[in-house]
Amino acid sequence: MVAAGGAAGSVLRYGANRIAIYYLGADTVLGTLAVNVAGSFALGLLASVFLARSGLSLEIRAMLTVGLLGGFTTFSTLAYDGVRLASNGEYLRAGITIAANLIIGLLAAWAGVLVGRAMT
Repeated sequence: MVAAGGAAGSVLRYGANRIAIYYLGADTVLGTLAVNVAGSFALGLLASVFLARSGLSLEIRAMLTVGLLGGFTTFSTLAYDGVRLASNGEYLRAGITIAANLIIGLLAAWAGVLVGRAMT
């Protein structure tokens, strides 16, 4: 179940990356931010709904969270983006990229939890 979710999440991530490249150019920093924020919101939402309604099996929960959202979000790409930018002397941009993913991602997860609680 996790592998199936991961495959779907990875395909979604690839599609999001292609869209980012098409609209934003070859630099995928904003595409990485977009998927990480969307995934953080979705995980906050799903986790809060799962806590309130435990009717879904552990396998389905793992498929959606670990698999789908794990395959969709991308910490490794964020890490590489930070290293790549810093290696090119773009220290400020590297710092902003890392901080934006962390701060906006945390806020998105929190918003997802709040929306999930309001739904249940």
